[in-house]
Amino acid sequence: MEAARKRGDPLDHVLLYGPPGLGKTTLAYIVAHELGVGIKATSGPAIERPGDLAAILTNLKDRDVLFIDEIHRLSKPIEEALYPAMEEFKFDVVIGQGPGARAIRLELPRFTLIGATTRVGLLSGPLRARFGVILRLDYYKAEELQRIVLRASELLGIALDPEGALEIAVRSRGTPRVALRLLRRVRDYAQVKGNGEIDSEVAREALDFMEIDSHGLDKMDRVILRTIVEKFGGGPVGIETLCAALNEERDTIEDFHEPFLIQMGYIRRTPRGRVATRRAYQYLGISPPAQQRELF
Repeated sequence: MEAARKRGDPLDHVLLYGPPGLGKTTLAYIVAHELGVGIKATSGPAIERPGDLAAILTNLKDRDVLFIDEIHRLSKPIEEALYPAMEEFKFDVVIGQGPGARAIRLELPRFTLIGATTRVGLLSGPLRARFGVILRLDYYKAEELQRIVLRASELLGIALDPEGALEIAVRSRGTPRVALRLLRRVRDYAQVKGNGEIDSEVAREALDFMEIDSHGLDKMDRVILRTIVEKFGGGPVGIETLCAALNEERDTIEDFHEPFLIQMGYIRRTPRGRVATRRAYQYLGISPPAQQRELF
């Protein structure tokens, strides 16, 4: 960003990807603020026609940032219309229909596209190749989340000590969005059950009340592990079968619960389905069957 500022050029197009709730949208606004330029935000599903995209692009100013959330959900015509806009800062518009139709190429201001996605694999190769900066966001450490929670408590006027903030951070699945949600719920608990102040004991009581354990696993996480272990002998079990057994949507399992369980080493994906690991058995306090012990 400093180099782009010194040259007076727009920043290279940026792709941010990673699990939901890690701050991709916040980072896009930070980039625009650091560059001292404006930002326009939209999402992939909101851009339905090339004309919608043209209206957004032509209203940008030089070196502005265009942020597109869920960029993997852009339709193919929109994606193809983006190619010349990203490479040459030009946009092709077709006026009329049939033999009388004619193409007009619009000059666009030099801009930076920041795309955010939770599923980078769904982006086409040509679109992904046009991003000059590709960054992966990972889960946060407890100490980092503690700083985020403490800052949020100051902004919200919540009496929170560092130990209470750390207790919330440890149970937040490494995700700032989850940490901020839990902070608000712990605040509610402290106001009703206590004097409104949050220390480690109050935070622990509130999070236990919400059935979020010290590992950050909630009730649904535990149900998933028990289903794989107890109903399907530790797996492998296909995702569709697992969803049917849980009466839960596939996207909910794959996007919210599964990434954290895999990251923490409780389950793993195999070509045949999901398999519980030794750590899952240890967490549940169940001895793995003989055939599973051989795999471990």
